[in-house]
Amino acid sequence: IQKLCDRVASSTLLDDRRDAVRALKSLSKKYRLEVGIQAMEHLIHVLQTDRSDSEIIGYALDTLYNVISNDLEEEEQEENSAKQVDDLGSQFTEIFIKQQENVTLLLTLVEEFDFHVRWPGVKLLTSLLKQQGPQVQQIILVSPMGVSRLMDLLADSREVIRNDGVLLLQQLTKSNAAIQKIVAFENAFERLLDIITEEGNSDGGIVVEDCLLLLQNLLKNNNSNQNFFKEGSYIQRMKPWFEVGDDNCGWSAQKVTNLHLMLQLVRVLVSPTNPPGATSSCQKAMFHCGLLQQLCTILMATGVPADILTETINTVSEVIRGCQTNQDYFASVNAPSNPPRPAIVVLLMSMVNERQPFVLRCAVLYCFQCFLYKNQKGQGEIVSTLLPSTIDATGNSVSAGQLLCGGLFSTDSLSNWCAAVALAHALQENATLKEQLLRVQLATSIGNPPVSLLQQCTNILSQGSKVQTRVGLLMLLCTWLSNCSIAVTHFLHNPANVPFLTGQIAENLGEEEQLVQGLCALLLGISIYYNDNSLENYRKEKLKQLIEKRIGRENFIEKLGFISKHELYSRAAQKPQPSFSSPDHMMFDHEFTKLVKELEGVISKAIYKSSEEDKKEEEVKKTLEQHDNIVTHYKKVIREQDQELEELKQRVNTLTSQNEQLQATVTQQVSQIQQHKDQYNLLKVQLGKDTQHHNSHSDMFQVNGIQTEEVNKLKEELEEWKNKHEMLQGQLREKDSVIEKLNSSQLEMGTTDQSSQTSKSSGLEHNNELQKELEMLRSQIQLQSAEISKLQMENQKLQVMNATADPVLGDSSVTAATSSDLEGQLQQEIKELKSQVKALSEEKESLKQHLDSSSSTVAILQDEKGKLQREVAESKKEQDDLLVLLADQDQKISALKIKLKDLGVPVEDEDDIESGDQGDEDEDGDEEEQD
Repeated sequence: IQKLCDRVASSTLLDDRRDAVRALKSLSKKYRLEVGIQAMEHLIHVLQTDRSDSEIIGYALDTLYNVISNDLEEEEQEENSAKQVDDLGSQFTEIFIKQQENVTLLLTLVEEFDFHVRWPGVKLLTSLLKQQGPQVQQIILVSPMGVSRLMDLLADSREVIRNDGVLLLQQLTKSNAAIQKIVAFENAFERLLDIITEEGNSDGGIVVEDCLLLLQNLLKNNNSNQNFFKEGSYIQRMKPWFEVGDDNCGWSAQKVTNLHLMLQLVRVLVSPTNPPGATSSCQKAMFHCGLLQQLCTILMATGVPADILTETINTVSEVIRGCQTNQDYFASVNAPSNPPRPAIVVLLMSMVNERQPFVLRCAVLYCFQCFLYKNQKGQGEIVSTLLPSTIDATGNSVSAGQLLCGGLFSTDSLSNWCAAVALAHALQENATLKEQLLRVQLATSIGNPPVSLLQQCTNILSQGSKVQTRVGLLMLLCTWLSNCSIAVTHFLHNPANVPFLTGQIAENLGEEEQLVQGLCALLLGISIYYNDNSLENYRKEKLKQLIEKRIGRENFIEKLGFISKHELYSRAAQKPQPSFSSPDHMMFDHEFTKLVKELEGVISKAIYKSSEEDKKEEEVKKTLEQHDNIVTHYKKVIREQDQELEELKQRVNTLTSQNEQLQATVTQQVSQIQQHKDQYNLLKVQLGKDTQHHNSHSDMFQVNGIQTEEVNKLKEELEEWKNKHEMLQGQLREKDSVIEKLNSSQLEMGTTDQSSQTSKSSGLEHNNELQKELEMLRSQIQLQSAEISKLQMENQKLQVMNATADPVLGDSSVTAATSSDLEGQLQQEIKELKSQVKALSEEKESLKQHLDSSSSTVAILQDEKGKLQREVAESKKEQDDLLVLLADQDQKISALKIKLKDLGVPVEDEDDIESGDQGDEDEDGDEEEQD
């Protein structure tokens, strides 16, 4: 090992180091201690320096895993060395995590996609968390994006890494609320539920189990995550988990485990230890999505394994506990029997059946308690099945009450205890039911008169039955008598009860009987505290004197304290679910422990109080009762006044509606009267027309005068428009002549480049001017068309006036003749106007045609302009090419001159050439001037 470590530390070749690490890996399982001590530092150094080679990194991680992990094969683990092995793993883990950078380095390696690096990295990190969980959790929590990097493992396509990633997250989230929150908000619920669905829900393998354990870690005692789970609508996705078929035989062990964990997960969300608001919202969500209904189906299904059935009963219990809607639904569930029986009755039959498993009976009791918790309606229904008026005389169906009574008086002590506790829950915090239960009569044997339920309970107590039975009955009696004076009076009315209780308390019995003594003391204390002094022989003062003489106050208080000091009492006080290791430990109920806490101190005070204090208390009570009576009286008065107010409000509403209806009818009648008045006025006007006939005739002429004036105006306007049209036509002719000139000039141009360019520019200018003038003409034509439409409108108005003038003048023959003449004249004028309008529209069309032709000529000119521009560009290009050629020739000439000079050939100087060139240029200039 030492040699290999030296090779890892000193070898320069990567292959040598890799072989050495591989050899250390093979030795690390057998010689764990030696490899761990000598090689750990070198292996960590390899992780830091050889990141580029995945193979050596993989070997190094595997070696570290073998050294740190305690997951050795069972053959290698001996019983005496198990503790030593555990210590070894935690010691090596401590050495590794001493440098926090090592864990951070491991997190970065886990990010690598290479299988040979990622998988051993995940396993090593899981092992570190198992050995030193809190310390490693803290390092991961403070490292940037530490938890987020590990969450990516769930998205890995390789199932081995994904499944080991789930195991890693299980260890990471143990007892760390901060990490649980981060994991949940990194979309863990969605991913885990997807994996469970992919694997086949409850039919899936161990992967489903691991996912469910991780979900439990995230949700248990974490209110933030529970709320996030509910708000994200993930409760709805749990429903398919519990869909079981008709054939439930032959479930695999894995399916039973999966379903068990699924039920536990539901219970985590509705646990009584959660905040009440969160539990209530989850219960409602489970009802609305059909999860409760699905659980009830499993409850009533046949062939379901016993442990799953027990856990389902416990789950249903907590889903309905304290939620009225869910409790009502559960009450309506029937078992699929013939005839159908309520699920509650079927469950109670299991509870009082001594052949059923103990855990199942406990689960049914818990279910019954949860059904009655804060459910006065349910309590009333259970108690009503015991009352004489509601008992089924035919005996065809068994009721819940009959089953409870049967259990209460059976020979099985466990049934006695369960039935007593169940009945106590039916009376919990319900004074009216406590009074009603006093009416229950039991037929003990043929020929004997019936006995009350209260009397029968005390009879069984005095017979000296088993401790469990007596404890159950005493708990029932204490619950029944507390806060119910009438029940106390009934209890004290039996002369045997008080002597029996004092006798039980006064005796010095063994440890088993001490519990019974304590409960007897509590029952006697309740009989004193809630005594209304209605029985002369059992007034408060007399009972206290009896305790003082027979038992002694101190002794009584000591015996009363036996209850709360008992170990089983403190266990029962922890949580509502009755969970007992064996039937013998089944002594106390959770709700009863609350009652003991409430009454223990009160009874102790009541015992020590003197008669004067009692009298004062009674006086105070009386005054309080008087006050209460006054308050109740006033409440009654207020209630009556409220009712009267409501009635008056209703009457006011009806009267206001009637008033509105009457007002509506009045307004209708007023409008009708107004219409009649208008009609009357019209008739009067028509009658007056005959007398005022001549006035109307003169008015007609006035109307005709107005019409003639308007016609003259129209004629003048038409003349103006005609003049304008002529002017426009003249302008158009001028434009046409300009266009023709341009065309002719266009044909003539093109002799030289300069002349073409000048003609082009002048053509463009003319073109622009033409376009402007065309635009002007178009706008003028638009104005003309608008004016023409106006004239047409006015013409139509005249026609309408003509038409309206006809009925006014239809009375006399003279007016008819004049109107017909006028009509003729108007029609002629209108015809003339129409013809003029037609002529104008024709002229307008001709103008449009002119415009179109001018625009086409413009387009032709633009084409020619484009051609000229292309020709100019081509000529420029040719000039550029010539210049380039000249430059090349100059270079060649200069090069040749240099060569000639080198060869000794005489060559003319550049200045001579330049002067010669200037002379040539002057000659060229003279020739140009002559030209």
